[in-house]
Amino acid sequence: MKPSVAGWAKLAPILGMLLSLLSLTCLAQSASWPTHSQTSGNAFLPPSLKALQADAGSNPISLWLDRGELAWRDTSTGPSCANCHGAARSLREAVVQHPRLSADGQRLLNLEDQILACRKRSGKTNDHLESEEVLALSALLHQSAQGLSWQVQAPPAQQAQWQARLMQGTALYTQRIGRMNLACVHCHDQNIGKQMRADVISPAHPGGFPIYRMSWQGMGSIDRRLRACYSGVQAVMPPVGDLALRDLELFLKVRASGLVLDGPSIRR
Repeated sequence: MKPSVAGWAKLAPILGMLLSLLSLTCLAQSASWPTHSQTSGNAFLPPSLKALQADAGSNPISLWLDRGELAWRDTSTGPSCANCHGAARSLREAVVQHPRLSADGQRLLNLEDQILACRKRSGKTNDHLESEEVLALSALLHQSAQGLSWQVQAPPAQQAQWQARLMQGTALYTQRIGRMNLACVHCHDQNIGKQMRADVISPAHPGGFPIYRMSWQGMGSIDRRLRACYSGVQAVMPPVGDLALRDLELFLKVRASGLVLDGPSIRR
């Protein structure tokens, strides 16, 4: 007796989970890729993208850095970033300390959140988290902090709130989600260096952000990349700037303690 349409609908999630587990167990390990968990995502780039990233004349990120320099000095609607902070390099220590808790301790703010808030205070009210100027400024600031290690720590006066957000991010990293019933840990801890379709799985350290993704043909923040992961496992995608995304970002940056920031960078 053949299953009915309703029967197939009930079986679909189970079949999807079995197929996803089968795809993970059948991933091919290539000896040419790193397998150590404390490895930058840049180590997993194919030679062609490594060469493009190293060529300042051809690297598309250079255009975003130029745009970031212009935005840093823009006084069209009010004080510029430079008027308040001087050179972008003056904020390099702050870059590796985000996300930070808001003054009321209710939410985490990452670097793009902070850039957006500053721009709105200076009269640039049409921006959003993935605005080109916001991403260009993020790229400029991340470049200024290259070589520094992540130093995301709990502020003395907000220890309890910070720890609660970190624990939430830790739980999200290990929580199975979506129709594929996978958690971050299944790929980025248990299958590092293995091939999944056209990609090689990295440890998912955040040091390369913001990224110029070839498939996007533009820059994107860690917020956008995390949302894409939700889509990849067929889970309900959180809205831009969701608290869960900031909690997960906090966990990833604490997990990356000791690793250096080496973005902005290119991805496939």
